[in-house]
Amino acid sequence: MTQPKVTIYLTGWCPYCQRAKQLLGEKKLAFHEINVDDDAKFRTEMIERSGRRTVPQIFIGEQHVGGCDDLFALDRSGELDRLIQGA
Repeated sequence: MTQPKVTIYLTGWCPYCQRAKQLLGEKKLAFHEINVDDDAKFRTEMIERSGRRTVPQIFIGEQHVGGCDDLFALDRSGELDRLIQGA
């Protein structure tokens, strides 16, 4: 089974972004980083996709899972593993 695409919108200075990346790494997930500081269009894209203005914003496949706290809550509940497996 292939892993769904994981995308994380972030900034280089955000500690919550670093925590989210660390958890994704511990799960051995490859992820695509989009730094919203690099170009204003990336921040606009993030807001349009997520409806939120804060970073990080994380997507598994096309599903928006939220920010750092949301990601850790999914992990604690076991739902993150289910999403990763594409169930």
